Amino acid sequence: MMGRWPLVLAVLVAIVLAGVPWFGNDVAVQFGINALLLATLAQSWNILGGFTGYVSFGNSVFYGLGTYGTAVAMTHFNLPFGVGLVVGAVVAMLCAALVGIPILRLRGPYFAIATLGLNGAMAAIVSNLPIAGSNIGLVLPLMRGDAIFYELALALLVVCTLTVLWISSSRYGMALVAIREDEDAAGSMGVNATLYKVTALVLSALFTAIAGGIHAYWSTFVDPASAFDTTLNVRMVIMCVFGGPGTVFGPVVGSFILSAVYEVLASEISTAAVLFFGLVIVLAVVFTPKGLTDLMAGARRSGWRYLFRNIRENRL
Repeated sequence: MMGRWPLVLAVLVAIVLAGVPWFGNDVAVQFGINALLLATLAQSWNILGGFTGYVSFGNSVFYGLGTYGTAVAMTHFNLPFGVGLVVGAVVAMLCAALVGIPILRLRGPYFAIATLGLNGAMAAIVSNLPIAGSNIGLVLPLMRGDAIFYELALALLVVCTLTVLWISSSRYGMALVAIREDEDAAGSMGVNATLYKVTALVLSALFTAIAGGIHAYWSTFVDPASAFDTTLNVRMVIMCVFGGPGTVFGPVVGSFILSAVYEVLASEISTAAVLFFGLVIVLAVVFTPKGLTDLMAGARRSGWRYLFRNIRENRL
């Protein structure tokens, strides 16, 4: 059970973040939109990858479907942005339910490879659909005012994190963790593993698709290369693992830290940013193999000895 003080701190941070558009400059707001959406993606991935233990490289499929669902609804059918978000989310959730039943029967690297292949297949399909603009993409109506998108991104992250908080303290979450620890044993205890895994994938798809729809309207342009970008999925995984998979606030903290690190490196070092960012990730995985939240909890119990024990037990 999570203590009261982390929740109080999280509420205070959310209140401060909500005020950024009013006292921050345009650069801070634009950086905030990207950081908040990435945090939502990492938190969404956490529902399946962190709690259930299924490492997915296919969440970018749901991001792309949310992006294109919103874009098609707005450009071809002249629907409002809110309706477009719902359309994108529904399409992504239906896709997750349909493909989840067969794919989630796979485990380990086979599941990861299957989800990676699904992303490539979906990108190829969308790039050949005239309603989706084929390989050219779609241009959405222009809407001025980054503050609106910032607040939408923050609200989405809050709702996603509250969902993860509920999962962490519910029977549903206990069933997901049981599947992660030993799926066969969980099944023998009466846990319907297929049902729980599919619902976790659908929940993950819901928040991922809405994040994609918000980004689509904010950027006003979508194409298959950006909507189904595999590297985006890799960033979800890295940020979640860096912060602490299977925790409530770990993916959010990891996303904010790594987004800030990447932004600083990109502005100061330019083309070498990706290389240095990769180095930061490698060092983080070596020193904190279970994430920052685990390291902080272990340091409170054992001090610096926990850090050195982590290095010794998980050295390359």
